[in-house]
Amino acid sequence: MTAPHPLVLRARHLADTLLAPHAERVDQESVPASHLTEIRRSGLLGLNAPTEYGGSAAPAAVVRETAEILAGACCSTWFVQTQHHTPVLTLTRSEGPVRDRLLGPLARGELLSGVAYAHLRAHPRTPVRASRERGGWRFDGTVPWFTGWGLNDVMLLAGVTDADEALFVFTEAREQPGLHASEPMRLAALTAARTVSLELDGLRAPEEAVVLRTPYERWAAADRPKTVSANPAVFGLTEAALALLDEDTATPLRARLTETRHHAYALADHPDPHEHLAEKLALRTQAYEILQAATVAAVVTGGGRSMLLTHRAQRLAREALFLLVQGQTQESRAAHLRALAG
Repeated sequence: MTAPHPLVLRARHLADTLLAPHAERVDQESVPASHLTEIRRSGLLGLNAPTEYGGSAAPAAVVRETAEILAGACCSTWFVQTQHHTPVLTLTRSEGPVRDRLLGPLARGELLSGVAYAHLRAHPRTPVRASRERGGWRFDGTVPWFTGWGLNDVMLLAGVTDADEALFVFTEAREQPGLHASEPMRLAALTAARTVSLELDGLRAPEEAVVLRTPYERWAAADRPKTVSANPAVFGLTEAALALLDEDTATPLRARLTETRHHAYALADHPDPHEHLAEKLALRTQAYEILQAATVAAVVTGGGRSMLLTHRAQRLAREALFLLVQGQTQESRAAHLRALAG
């Protein structure tokens, strides 16, 4: 049997000793900076970063397993830190000067990044517009969702240009001229992740802050496999719910989970990410169905106590609702609704 990857062991240690024991308290308060300090120290923020920049360049299977472990232990903490990995990957593929300025600090966990780009998926609507200004770019519009406000150091911000390009830049994750944040939103789940909306009114970014500029359709084509694939966090949260059940109830659900995860990850490892998209989407929907069954079973098992905010089952059930819509697109929503209706 192959020994677990060191980063998997670190994730499990964090989950068992820090994240899970405090998850109900964090759920009702806020992800503490101390949680993120330990994740920074663990090396998990450099999972997919090149080794020459201080990262681990971990295999995809390790990236998925660590996501499952963290999400199952404390979904709010997982959600804050998972934002970091897209900026790292984007920098890894960039050739601009911002790569050498930020990739090392992000890979080593010296800086924590958030993301402000999901609104690109609303195209042809353009919630955030990017226009040329002398020496750089100007951003105007509204970022509906930004997670980790007050916890992140920088953000990867995207807008659509007049030439219908997707433009990504790095900027500091703080109030500054042209950027104003709302108060953190009160949500049914993951309020602790400190999600805000951002109003952009002439936020300026210099040319050297640009990390990616590409035709929108090219970006959307590359993004689509992500939005039709099963999220490892769904499997991790399902495992956490199954742990609250007796074996008679858990065994058939675990068998379905194992089969669905096996097929989903096999397709994720296919050399061409644009093949089998319909099958990936079907497996994503199946994963949601198992998550719902497992979390509802956990609430039923807990009985009336499950309604206490200190009870793990109701927290997992609310987090499951969050994962049903996180990263949702029109395509994934339609597929999920068809499955529910059929």
